Amino acid sequence: MPHPPESFCTARLIARQPRVEDAEAVFTAYASDSGVTRYLSWRYYTEIEPLREFLRGVVQTWETGVGRHYAWLLCLRDTEELIGSIGANFDVHGVMLGYVLGRRHWGQGLMTEAVRYVAAWTLAQPPLFRVWAYCDTENPASARVMEKAGLVCEGRLRRWHVCPTIGSEPRDCFIYAKVR
Repeated sequence: MPHPPESFCTARLIARQPRVEDAEAVFTAYASDSGVTRYLSWRYYTEIEPLREFLRGVVQTWETGVGRHYAWLLCLRDTEELIGSIGANFDVHGVMLGYVLGRRHWGQGLMTEAVRYVAAWTLAQPPLFRVWAYCDTENPASARVMEKAGLVCEGRLRRWHVCPTIGSEPRDCFIYAKVR
């Protein structure tokens, strides 16, 4: 598995490795907002300590290179304000992306920049042939991010993903991918 870049920049973003001390800023920017996490696989945080614990695991993956999930925190390039995160989950021949963006920054094309970068990096790695992501069928904004980043809808995964903020039953998702 290729090792992902420790940081990257797009036109308006700086992406960097998380630190445990980022927990408060992550909590405030997006992780405590039930609307932001509505369609995600994790429930919004009501306390900072479990978020710190999650960040410890992410930091450990970066430090040891052991693990499949790498995440970057996204900051505005001009102000360094923390606004979201993008993660890459590696498998044998590809990467699954996951992302989250604070509500104040929706609709500005910022996440498209991050997805476009990570997708391009993935497909430039010789052993990787596929980058993919999914979104709830009721989340058209996320679908649009993937489309604008060059991923193509491959279909609907029926009763496939649980969004704990919504309920315990699996929901339909659209799957998007880009391959080389």
